[in-house]
Amino acid sequence: QAHLVESGGASVQAGGSLRLSCAASMRFFTNYCMGWFRQSPGKEREFVAAISWSGDSTYYLDSVKGRFTISRDNAKDTVYLQMNSLKPEDTAIYYCAAAWSTRVVVGLHEYENWGQGTQVNVSS
Repeated sequence: QAHLVESGGASVQAGGSLRLSCAASMRFFTNYCMGWFRQSPGKEREFVAAISWSGDSTYYLDSVKGRFTISRDNAKDTVYLQMNSLKPEDTAIYYCAAAWSTRVVVGLHEYENWGQGTQVNVSS
């Protein structure tokens, strides 16, 4: 069973940047695809970004391409989400998730392990 803890959420103005971190406590971290999802009030949780076990493959939600970057440090069992040029519509709770897979997966239901989330607020 994986234990995931997100950090780095904050309130920023539009155009600003944040870096989210997700510290994982689990065996075989490199056997997992890691992903970031987000959920705004009244909306369903949506996929944001994912990274394969090696870090060689990544996948992004179209609306964050070119602004967000997902990365991982397998020596530290940690995954990151660098968010630049933030927009008010990026406001959400951001969740880290782990999927037992050697490939990149984007489906919410493919992820077995979830963190508690970290709040990101972007004001205009």
